[in-house]
Amino acid sequence: MNPIIKFENVSFAYPGDEQEKGMYAVRNLSFEINEGEFVAILGHNGSGKSTSAKLINMILAPDEGHIYVDGKDITDESMSEQDILEIRKKVGMVFQNPDNQIVATIVEEDVAFGPENLGVEPKEIRHRVDEALKIVKMSEYARHAPHKLSGGQKQRVAIAGIIAMKPKCIIFDESTAMLDPMGRSDVMDTILHLNREEGITVILITHYMNEAIKADRVLVMKDGEKYLEGKPNDVFCQVDKLWQAGLEVPQSVELLYKLNKENGFDISLGVYDFDTCAELIKGEIDKTGK
Repeated sequence: MNPIIKFENVSFAYPGDEQEKGMYAVRNLSFEINEGEFVAILGHNGSGKSTSAKLINMILAPDEGHIYVDGKDITDESMSEQDILEIRKKVGMVFQNPDNQIVATIVEEDVAFGPENLGVEPKEIRHRVDEALKIVKMSEYARHAPHKLSGGQKQRVAIAGIIAMKPKCIIFDESTAMLDPMGRSDVMDTILHLNREEGITVILITHYMNEAIKADRVLVMKDGEKYLEGKPNDVFCQVDKLWQAGLEVPQSVELLYKLNKENGFDISLGVYDFDTCAELIKGEIDKTGK
């Protein structure tokens, strides 16, 4: 598979105290994300995950190292404004608070804002808006005022605005953090659809383990560096390391970990469904009599 995002020994420090003290928000970071992949990035506050997202989208520029987007070295100083625009067309970004991304007073006008700024023809804009709203299941709200929508609906409108620009990759930077459980579920359904049905590369920055387990791969950051990386099962089985990084683990994994450690059970930790988890625990009790 072809990497759509590639970091090579990337470091970045914010201007001011961090630069002066040699403190890096991102330090010597290297990783690849393949086209069509769904990668979750986890980390405690201050671990560098959101900074990494802004480096990909060229909101920030690294102090050291190289970043490639769809094969283009975006750290090349000879890049023109047109080159930067092309990168931002390929990599869309959805932030935590949808109110910070919604700029129009009518839903369909907001979704059209991005393509209009890219100079897309009006007929094509109409098609893209309709298609994007259909994907996020917000077509019936096309003529509604965004401020009257729920948090989850607003976030889906924000996502539609990114979809309408036809990116190859979308970064979701804590995009479900401000939503209630129903809103988070709706947005996650949309994210999974974009990845699995539309083929869009997804980078999900999240604190919610039940979201990360749905990814193809998990990258854990700590103190600006890559700490763990692998498939969800491989990462979440490393319970002690995740706790050391200040992270939680899925509830089922924590339960099985404690039963294995304290009761001598021998159950695989890569189980996230509670019904399956209960069956495995019952089987172990029947087998061991504990």
